[in-house]
Amino acid sequence: MRGGAEHFLAYPATGTDRLERGTVVMVVEYLPPRTVYVQAAYDS
Repeated sequence: MRGGAEHFLAYPATGTDRLERGTVVMVVEYLPPRTVYVQAAYDS
């Protein structure tokens, strides 16, 4: 591990979802260099 922090542009995995700031997410796809597609880790 390198330590430190990294920043990514995160988009919802399905184009219709909207995730609120602070939502715990999991990455479902990564596109270099800094783009990820995510979905909520837990159902609300």
